[in-house]
Amino acid sequence: MNHGAGTGGEAEAVRVARARRVRGAMPPGGLFAGKEWRVAAEPFQLPSGMVGELDKLGFRLRKFVEACNLLYRLSVNGKRPAWIAELLDRGKPPELVELARSKSLTDQVPRVIRPDVILTNEGFTVAELDNVPGGIGLTAWLNEVYAAEGFDVVGGRGMVEGFRTLVSGSDIVISEEASDYRPEMEWMAAKAGVRVFGAGSHPAGLAGGVYRFFELFDLPNIPGSMDLLRDAAGGRLRMTPPPKPWLEEKLWFALFWLRPLADFWRRELGDRHFAELQTVIPQTWLMDPEPLPVTAVLPGLGIQNWGELKTFSQKERELVLKISGFSELAWGSRSVRVGQDLPQEDWGRAIDGALDDWPRRPWILQKFHQARVVEMEYAGPDGAEEMIPMKGRVRLCPYYFCGPRETKLGGVLATICPADKKLLHGMRDAILAPVMGGV
Repeated sequence: MNHGAGTGGEAEAVRVARARRVRGAMPPGGLFAGKEWRVAAEPFQLPSGMVGELDKLGFRLRKFVEACNLLYRLSVNGKRPAWIAELLDRGKPPELVELARSKSLTDQVPRVIRPDVILTNEGFTVAELDNVPGGIGLTAWLNEVYAAEGFDVVGGRGMVEGFRTLVSGSDIVISEEASDYRPEMEWMAAKAGVRVFGAGSHPAGLAGGVYRFFELFDLPNIPGSMDLLRDAAGGRLRMTPPPKPWLEEKLWFALFWLRPLADFWRRELGDRHFAELQTVIPQTWLMDPEPLPVTAVLPGLGIQNWGELKTFSQKERELVLKISGFSELAWGSRSVRVGQDLPQEDWGRAIDGALDDWPRRPWILQKFHQARVVEMEYAGPDGAEEMIPMKGRVRLCPYYFCGPRETKLGGVLATICPADKKLLHGMRDAILAPVMGGV
């Protein structure tokens, strides 16, 4: 699949000029503090039919998140096993857990959902979900500038319209931890007609709602954050995403694959959506050190204890270890350990570390799906008269905005990383672009 040949065989000079215009359209304050990326002359073109599949994915993931919220509540109320809520609450401050369980927040779930979607040779897989996603402003801006160049980008103006609805009557509160994203949030706030405050700098007279752009693990470093959470729990302030730490755990994918919970997922998702999600959610395991019965094995791994996992050959280690959540290491791939990339001794140490961490912060093991290789061009440095081809691997970040009755795909950010990279995230040598549908 070649995405770098230009639209309709356009001359290279035309593509270079377009990429320069895109680069020159950058807002004066930028979009990411101190961040750069490679600029393409056109959007990333999705394989034929994939826009429709991504559109359907949004509704399925919304139902999944709502089911997760329900399962936690049923566990707390004794209608499902108590260990589910205990595991999801592990390592979290008791006051946060108590506030998050308040009656006024019972049915609230995030109103914007962003999965990390890896484009594979077979289709795509969802590596994880992010309920406090960065990149909203960047994706909206990319959609805007490439649409102005005549491209039919996925979502159109859906990012701005979705975000405006999301934050209507609210203020945006952003933490120091997320300060790299403040420029894009200020750009979006201007589009939506709302205000942005740094954590601790917000006035007493906030609007009636808050868009929370800070992680719950970071509360001790955010002055006044607990007061905001108390107001949200007491129904005095709307907050989205709701301050529910259990919804920000990656281990939900492991619970999705647990056979004893299959009846719950089927009932809440419906047979069709349950089956469809099984094709895109990678098999995931809890790194629970509790010994198995002598007659049992871990499904999908065929092992009876984690010590056997250490002996897997490099080819067998198409697996990823990562912290489930509520940690400064749980975002930006900071905790991710790719089995194939590690010498066997280091892989063994990573397994031991995850097992030792289990009592205070759970880790998960996940099947690793290799991203397909694509070709894309990016513009050389200012003054260069050529486009530079690059073989890369793609992470897609679709943004779904959830209203009372509908789930809309606002836009999709494509991050094309050099093909030798296993972890696909924003970096200086990655191409960032919006997407358009295939023909």
